[in-house]
Amino acid sequence: MNTAGFVKCAGALIALALCSACALRQAQDGMAVPPSSAALNAGYTGYVGKTLSVNGRLVTAAHSNPSAPLRFAPIAPDFQPKEKFEYIINFYGTYASIFDWPKSDRQIGTIENVGGQGCTNVLYGYGRRTFWIVAGANQISLYQVPQKLIKTLSISNGQPSSCAMDLSGDLAVGNLSNGDIILFKGASGSGTVMATPLAREYFDGYDNKGNLFFDGFTRGSAFQLDELPKGTTKIHTITTSNTVQFPGSVQWDGTYLTVTDQTADAMYRYTVSGTKATLKGTTKLKGSGDCAQTWIATGVVFCGDADAGGEVYKYPAGGSPIAVFSGAFDEPLGVVAARR
Repeated sequence: MNTAGFVKCAGALIALALCSACALRQAQDGMAVPPSSAALNAGYTGYVGKTLSVNGRLVTAAHSNPSAPLRFAPIAPDFQPKEKFEYIINFYGTYASIFDWPKSDRQIGTIENVGGQGCTNVLYGYGRRTFWIVAGANQISLYQVPQKLIKTLSISNGQPSSCAMDLSGDLAVGNLSNGDIILFKGASGSGTVMATPLAREYFDGYDNKGNLFFDGFTRGSAFQLDELPKGTTKIHTITTSNTVQFPGSVQWDGTYLTVTDQTADAMYRYTVSGTKATLKGTTKLKGSGDCAQTWIATGVVFCGDADAGGEVYKYPAGGSPIAVFSGAFDEPLGVVAARR
Protein backbone atom coordinates (compact mmCIF):
# COMPACT_ATOMS: atom_id res chain seq x y z
CA MET A 1 0.00 0.00 0.00
CA ASN A 2 1.15 3.55 -0.68
CA THR A 3 1.09 5.39 2.64
CA ALA A 4 3.05 8.46 1.58
CA GLY A 5 -0.07 10.61 1.51
CA PHE A 6 -1.21 9.81 5.04
CA VAL A 7 -0.79 12.33 7.85
CA LYS A 8 -0.18 11.31 11.46
CA CYS A 9 -1.65 13.48 14.21
CA ALA A 10 -1.34 13.38 17.98
CA GLY A 11 -4.34 13.00 20.26
CA ALA A 12 -7.23 10.58 20.59
CA LEU A 13 -7.72 8.07 17.82
CA ILE A 14 -10.81 8.99 15.83
CA ALA A 15 -12.84 6.91 13.37
CA LEU A 16 -14.34 7.68 9.99
CA ALA A 17 -12.38 7.40 6.79
CA LEU A 18 -12.55 8.15 3.11
CA CYS A 19 -12.53 5.25 0.71
CA SER A 20 -10.82 5.62 -2.66
CA ALA A 21 -12.45 4.97 -5.99
CA CYS A 22 -13.19 1.34 -6.68
CA ALA A 23 -14.27 -0.59 -9.75
CA LEU A 24 -18.01 -1.23 -9.56
CA ARG A 25 -19.81 -3.96 -11.37
CA GLN A 26 -23.43 -4.05 -12.50
CA ALA A 27 -25.82 -6.91 -11.98
CA GLN A 28 -27.62 -8.31 -15.00
CA ASP A 29 -30.80 -6.47 -14.07
CA GLY A 30 -28.95 -3.15 -14.05
CA MET A 31 -28.84 -2.74 -10.26
CA ALA A 32 -25.46 -1.82 -8.82
CA VAL A 33 -24.13 -4.25 -6.27
CA PRO A 34 -21.20 -3.96 -3.88
CA PRO A 35 -17.83 -4.57 -5.56
CA SER A 36 -15.75 -7.61 -4.76
CA SER A 37 -13.61 -7.57 -1.65
CA ALA A 38 -10.47 -7.67 -3.80
CA ALA A 39 -11.46 -4.53 -5.69
CA LEU A 40 -12.50 -2.71 -2.53
CA ASN A 41 -9.54 -3.58 -0.39
CA ALA A 42 -7.13 -2.52 -3.10
CA GLY A 43 -8.16 1.10 -2.44
CA TYR A 44 -7.84 1.07 1.36
CA THR A 45 -5.05 1.16 3.89
CA GLY A 46 -4.57 1.74 7.60
CA TYR A 47 -3.28 4.95 9.11
CA VAL A 48 -2.86 6.88 12.33
CA GLY A 49 -4.48 10.03 13.66
CA LYS A 50 -7.44 12.25 12.94
CA THR A 51 -6.64 13.44 9.43
CA LEU A 52 -5.93 11.81 6.11
CA SER A 53 -4.60 13.45 2.95
CA VAL A 54 -5.89 12.06 -0.35
CA ASN A 55 -4.81 13.87 -3.49
CA GLY A 56 -3.92 16.86 -1.35
CA ARG A 57 -7.27 17.02 0.50
CA LEU A 58 -7.47 16.47 4.25
CA VAL A 59 -10.31 14.31 5.49
CA THR A 60 -11.05 12.55 8.76
CA ALA A 61 -9.16 9.39 9.53
CA ALA A 62 -8.99 6.24 11.65
CA HIS A 63 -6.07 4.55 13.30
CA SER A 64 -3.96 1.81 11.79
CA ASN A 65 -4.51 -1.81 12.68
CA PRO A 66 -1.96 -3.91 10.75
CA SER A 67 -2.37 -6.85 13.10
CA ALA A 68 -6.17 -6.99 12.96
CA PRO A 69 -7.43 -10.54 13.43
CA LEU A 70 -8.38 -12.45 10.32
CA ARG A 71 -12.12 -12.50 9.84
CA PHE A 72 -13.78 -15.86 9.74
CA ALA A 73 -16.28 -17.21 7.26
CA PRO A 74 -19.92 -16.27 7.88
CA ILE A 75 -21.80 -18.68 10.08
CA ALA A 76 -25.27 -19.75 9.00
CA PRO A 77 -27.20 -20.10 12.24
CA ASP A 78 -30.84 -21.07 12.43
CA PHE A 79 -32.25 -17.54 12.73
CA GLN A 80 -35.63 -17.35 14.41
CA PRO A 81 -38.43 -14.83 13.74
CA LYS A 82 -38.28 -11.56 15.71
CA GLU A 83 -34.67 -12.13 16.72
CA LYS A 84 -32.61 -9.02 17.37
CA PHE A 85 -29.34 -8.37 15.56
CA GLU A 86 -26.58 -5.82 15.99
CA TYR A 87 -24.11 -4.93 13.25
CA ILE A 88 -20.63 -3.64 14.08
CA ILE A 89 -19.59 -2.04 10.79
CA ASN A 90 -15.87 -2.07 10.14
CA PHE A 91 -13.56 0.07 8.01
CA TYR A 92 -14.76 1.09 4.54
CA GLY A 93 -14.58 -1.77 2.05
CA THR A 94 -14.20 -4.56 4.60
CA TYR A 95 -17.17 -6.19 6.36
CA ALA A 96 -19.80 -5.93 9.08
CA SER A 97 -19.73 -8.28 12.08
CA ILE A 98 -23.16 -9.66 13.11
CA PHE A 99 -24.26 -10.22 16.72
CA ASP A 100 -27.47 -11.31 18.46
CA TRP A 101 -27.03 -9.69 21.88
CA PRO A 102 -28.41 -10.16 24.54
CA LYS A 103 -28.54 -13.82 23.54
CA SER A 104 -24.76 -13.76 23.14
CA ASP A 105 -21.91 -11.28 22.89
CA ARG A 106 -20.03 -13.43 20.33
CA GLN A 107 -20.06 -12.83 16.58
CA ILE A 108 -22.46 -15.07 14.67
CA GLY A 109 -21.96 -13.95 11.06
CA THR A 110 -20.44 -11.53 8.56
CA ILE A 111 -21.58 -9.26 5.72
CA GLU A 112 -18.74 -8.82 3.24
CA ASN A 113 -17.80 -5.81 1.07
CA VAL A 114 -19.31 -3.09 3.24
CA GLY A 115 -17.92 -0.64 5.78
CA GLY A 116 -18.50 2.73 7.40
CA GLN A 117 -21.79 3.70 8.99
CA GLY A 118 -25.28 2.26 9.06
CA CYS A 119 -28.88 3.30 9.73
CA THR A 120 -32.35 1.79 9.81
CA ASN A 121 -36.04 2.66 9.56
CA VAL A 122 -36.61 3.78 13.16
CA LEU A 123 -35.34 6.84 15.02
CA TYR A 124 -34.05 4.67 17.87
CA GLY A 125 -34.41 1.07 18.98
CA TYR A 126 -34.31 -1.93 16.65
CA GLY A 127 -35.10 -1.41 12.98
CA ARG A 128 -37.95 -3.31 11.37
CA ARG A 129 -36.58 -6.03 9.09
CA THR A 130 -34.19 -3.85 7.04
CA PHE A 131 -31.11 -1.64 7.49
CA TRP A 132 -28.62 0.36 5.39
CA ILE A 133 -24.82 0.15 5.27
CA VAL A 134 -22.31 2.18 3.26
CA ALA A 135 -21.04 -0.24 0.61
CA GLY A 136 -18.39 1.14 -1.70
CA ALA A 137 -16.68 4.30 -2.87
CA ASN A 138 -20.01 5.92 -3.75
CA GLN A 139 -22.69 3.44 -2.70
CA ILE A 140 -25.04 2.62 0.15
CA SER A 141 -26.88 -0.72 0.28
CA LEU A 142 -30.12 -1.93 1.85
CA TYR A 143 -30.17 -5.32 3.58
CA GLN A 144 -32.94 -7.52 4.89
CA VAL A 145 -32.31 -8.96 8.35
CA PRO A 146 -30.11 -10.78 8.95
CA GLN A 147 -27.94 -10.27 5.82
CA LYS A 148 -29.78 -10.42 2.47
CA LEU A 149 -28.90 -7.68 -0.04
CA ILE A 150 -32.03 -5.95 -1.39
CA LYS A 151 -30.79 -2.96 -3.39
CA THR A 152 -28.04 -0.36 -3.71
CA LEU A 153 -28.17 3.40 -4.23
CA SER A 154 -25.35 5.43 -5.77
CA ILE A 155 -23.98 8.76 -4.56
CA SER A 156 -22.68 11.08 -7.27
CA ASN A 157 -19.64 13.30 -6.82
CA GLY A 158 -18.43 12.16 -3.43
CA GLN A 159 -18.12 9.53 -0.74
CA PRO A 160 -21.04 8.54 1.54
CA SER A 161 -20.40 8.96 5.25
CA SER A 162 -23.56 9.03 7.40
CA CYS A 163 -27.13 7.90 6.82
CA ALA A 164 -30.46 8.44 8.56
CA MET A 165 -34.13 7.69 7.91
CA ASP A 166 -37.21 9.66 8.97
CA LEU A 167 -40.58 8.22 9.98
CA SER A 168 -41.92 8.51 6.42
CA GLY A 169 -39.11 6.36 4.96
CA ASP A 170 -36.98 9.08 3.38
CA LEU A 171 -33.21 8.50 3.47
CA ALA A 172 -30.56 11.17 4.09
CA VAL A 173 -26.93 10.37 3.23
CA GLY A 174 -24.01 12.60 4.15
CA ASN A 175 -21.11 13.30 1.82
CA LEU A 176 -17.74 13.13 3.56
CA SER A 177 -15.75 14.77 0.78
CA ASN A 178 -17.68 18.05 0.46
CA GLY A 179 -20.21 18.29 3.30
CA ASP A 180 -23.30 17.83 1.13
CA ILE A 181 -26.46 15.98 2.18
CA ILE A 182 -28.22 13.79 -0.39
CA LEU A 183 -31.94 13.26 0.18
CA PHE A 184 -33.59 10.14 -1.26
CA LYS A 185 -37.38 10.41 -1.27
CA GLY A 186 -38.78 7.05 -0.27
CA ALA A 187 -35.18 5.77 -0.07
CA SER A 188 -35.00 5.43 -3.86
CA GLY A 189 -34.02 7.26 -7.03
CA SER A 190 -30.93 9.35 -7.70
CA GLY A 191 -31.35 11.70 -4.73
CA THR A 192 -31.44 15.47 -4.32
CA VAL A 193 -28.17 17.13 -3.34
CA MET A 194 -28.30 19.81 -0.63
CA ALA A 195 -25.21 21.98 -0.15
CA THR A 196 -24.39 22.66 3.52
CA PRO A 197 -22.06 25.02 5.41
CA LEU A 198 -19.83 22.07 6.31
CA ALA A 199 -16.57 21.16 4.61
CA ARG A 200 -16.94 17.54 5.80
CA GLU A 201 -20.17 15.93 6.99
CA TYR A 202 -19.78 13.12 9.52
CA PHE A 203 -23.10 12.07 11.14
CA ASP A 204 -26.79 12.81 10.71
CA GLY A 205 -30.12 11.95 12.31
CA TYR A 206 -33.81 12.91 12.18
CA ASP A 207 -35.88 13.99 15.15
CA ASN A 208 -39.50 12.96 15.71
CA LYS A 209 -40.79 15.96 13.73
CA GLY A 210 -38.82 15.13 10.58
CA ASN A 211 -36.13 17.76 11.08
CA LEU A 212 -32.68 16.59 9.95
CA PHE A 213 -29.67 17.39 12.15
CA PHE A 214 -26.09 16.73 11.07
CA ASP A 215 -22.58 17.55 12.25
CA GLY A 216 -19.05 17.79 10.95
CA PHE A 217 -16.26 20.29 10.50
CA THR A 218 -16.35 23.71 8.87
CA ARG A 219 -13.70 24.90 6.46
CA GLY A 220 -12.02 26.43 9.49
CA SER A 221 -11.83 22.95 11.13
CA ALA A 222 -14.39 23.86 13.80
CA PHE A 223 -17.15 21.53 15.00
CA GLN A 224 -20.60 22.54 13.77
CA LEU A 225 -24.12 21.20 14.21
CA ASP A 226 -26.66 22.12 11.52
CA GLU A 227 -30.37 21.57 10.96
CA LEU A 228 -32.47 21.18 7.83
CA PRO A 229 -36.03 21.77 9.09
CA LYS A 230 -38.71 19.52 7.64
CA GLY A 231 -40.29 20.86 4.46
CA THR A 232 -37.65 23.54 3.87
CA THR A 233 -34.44 23.96 1.90
CA LYS A 234 -32.80 26.45 4.27
CA ILE A 235 -30.14 25.08 6.60
CA HIS A 236 -29.65 26.60 10.06
CA THR A 237 -26.53 26.41 12.21
CA ILE A 238 -27.33 25.24 15.75
CA THR A 239 -25.28 26.60 18.65
CA THR A 240 -24.72 24.13 21.49
CA SER A 241 -24.58 25.37 25.09
CA ASN A 242 -21.46 23.25 25.70
CA THR A 243 -18.35 22.55 23.64
CA VAL A 244 -18.27 19.47 21.39
CA GLN A 245 -14.67 18.58 20.56
CA PHE A 246 -15.03 16.05 17.74
CA PRO A 247 -18.18 15.17 15.71
CA GLY A 248 -20.01 12.01 16.65
CA SER A 249 -23.38 10.38 16.08
CA VAL A 250 -26.52 12.54 15.90
CA GLN A 251 -29.67 10.67 16.98
CA TRP A 252 -33.09 11.23 18.53
CA ASP A 253 -33.54 9.17 21.71
CA GLY A 254 -37.30 9.55 22.18
CA THR A 255 -36.99 12.73 24.26
CA TYR A 256 -33.78 14.54 23.33
CA LEU A 257 -31.50 15.14 20.38
CA THR A 258 -28.16 13.46 21.14
CA VAL A 259 -24.68 14.22 19.85
CA THR A 260 -21.74 11.91 20.61
CA ASP A 261 -18.35 13.54 21.21
CA GLN A 262 -15.66 11.10 20.09
CA THR A 263 -12.87 12.85 21.99
CA ALA A 264 -14.79 13.17 25.28
CA ASP A 265 -16.24 9.62 25.10
CA ALA A 266 -19.60 11.15 25.93
CA MET A 267 -23.10 11.57 24.54
CA TYR A 268 -24.80 14.94 25.05
CA ARG A 269 -28.60 15.20 25.31
CA TYR A 270 -30.15 18.45 24.08
CA THR A 271 -33.41 20.28 23.76
CA VAL A 272 -33.46 22.45 20.63
CA SER A 273 -35.29 25.76 20.40
CA GLY A 274 -34.73 27.90 17.33
CA THR A 275 -31.01 27.83 16.67
CA LYS A 276 -29.98 26.98 20.26
CA ALA A 277 -29.33 23.49 21.65
CA THR A 278 -29.39 23.41 25.46
CA LEU A 279 -27.56 20.61 27.26
CA LYS A 280 -29.88 18.56 29.49
CA GLY A 281 -27.67 15.59 30.34
CA THR A 282 -24.47 13.71 29.58
CA THR A 283 -23.91 9.97 29.12
CA LYS A 284 -20.29 9.00 29.75
CA LEU A 285 -19.03 5.93 27.88
CA LYS A 286 -16.30 4.67 30.23
CA GLY A 287 -13.88 2.07 28.94
CA SER A 288 -14.44 2.83 25.27
CA GLY A 289 -11.49 3.53 23.01
CA ASP A 290 -13.23 5.54 20.30
CA CYS A 291 -16.98 5.28 19.78
CA ALA A 292 -17.23 6.48 16.19
CA GLN A 293 -20.94 5.74 15.70
CA THR A 294 -23.35 5.02 18.54
CA TRP A 295 -26.86 3.56 18.21
CA ILE A 296 -29.50 4.03 20.90
CA ALA A 297 -31.90 1.16 21.56
CA THR A 298 -34.38 0.77 24.43
CA GLY A 299 -32.44 1.26 27.65
CA VAL A 300 -29.03 0.68 26.02
CA VAL A 301 -26.66 2.26 23.55
CA PHE A 302 -24.32 0.32 21.26
CA CYS A 303 -20.82 1.64 20.50
CA GLY A 304 -18.91 0.93 17.28
CA ASP A 305 -15.47 1.24 18.83
CA ALA A 306 -12.59 1.83 16.40
CA ASP A 307 -10.12 0.79 19.08
CA ALA A 308 -11.80 -2.23 20.65
CA GLY A 309 -14.65 -3.55 18.49
CA GLY A 310 -17.90 -2.81 20.25
CA GLU A 311 -19.54 -2.29 23.63
CA VAL A 312 -23.02 -2.06 25.12
CA TYR A 313 -23.85 0.59 27.73
CA LYS A 314 -26.91 1.39 29.78
CA TYR A 315 -28.70 4.42 28.39
CA PRO A 316 -28.92 7.15 29.53
CA ALA A 317 -26.97 6.08 32.64
CA GLY A 318 -23.72 5.25 30.80
CA GLY A 319 -20.78 4.29 32.97
CA SER A 320 -18.87 1.07 32.32
CA PRO A 321 -20.04 -1.30 29.57
CA ILE A 322 -22.54 -4.01 30.48
CA ALA A 323 -21.32 -6.15 27.58
CA VAL A 324 -18.29 -6.24 25.25
CA PHE A 325 -18.65 -7.84 21.83
CA SER A 326 -16.23 -10.62 20.90
CA GLY A 327 -15.40 -11.36 17.26
CA ALA A 328 -13.37 -10.32 14.22
CA PHE A 329 -12.99 -6.56 13.82
CA ASP A 330 -11.13 -4.26 11.45
CA GLU A 331 -11.35 -0.68 12.80
CA PRO A 332 -15.11 -0.42 13.43
CA LEU A 333 -16.65 2.88 12.33
CA GLY A 334 -20.34 2.20 12.73
CA VAL A 335 -23.10 0.28 14.44
CA VAL A 336 -26.81 -0.29 13.85
CA ALA A 337 -29.46 -2.65 15.22
CA ALA A 338 -32.45 -4.32 13.51
CA ARG A 339 -34.80 -7.25 14.02
CA ARG A 340 -36.90 -9.57 11.88
